[in-house]
Amino acid sequence: MCRCDGLLCRGVLLALLGLSPVAAWGGDAGGAVGLGRTATDDEIRAWDIDAAPDGDGLPAGGGTVGEGTGVFAEHCARCHGATGVEGPMAALAGGRGTLATAHPMKTVGSYWPYATTLFDYIRRAMPFDAPQSLTPDQVYAVTAWILFRNGLLEQGAMLNQTTLPRIQMPHRDGFVPDPRPDSR
Repeated sequence: MCRCDGLLCRGVLLALLGLSPVAAWGGDAGGAVGLGRTATDDEIRAWDIDAAPDGDGLPAGGGTVGEGTGVFAEHCARCHGATGVEGPMAALAGGRGTLATAHPMKTVGSYWPYATTLFDYIRRAMPFDAPQSLTPDQVYAVTAWILFRNGLLEQGAMLNQTTLPRIQMPHRDGFVPDPRPDSR
């Protein structure tokens, strides 16, 4: 008696008989199985939110370190700690000069090559339990706060789509550029 999963057994049997599982389960010769649908332009735009190192793709808006203090406390501190270093998740600040040591700290200020990468990551994936829930202004503000905690931004600075790409991260030249001709 076969003890494997029924779907797996059927797939193996079809393969042994020389039949395509896709064709056997109602797909066409082109590989389509009749699942899903083509995304609409609005759905694609909603997910096309990446920000490139040069700032291409950054949305309108802005935020300050002061505004970021509140956003961080409300949405980020439970995972990263009140100052961005003592939480159960990765430390966001500190670590400068540690990359070549036996105990490197890969933080925003010690490792990340572009400030826009920080914005992009927060915008798409944070907070962990509610990704994409922050407004662009909140993302600019919390990005400003994290950069300030790393000594990369002054207390009163305003981050927006013009000022953010101008920030030179300490480890910017520590990476190999992408040699592909179609890379940004």
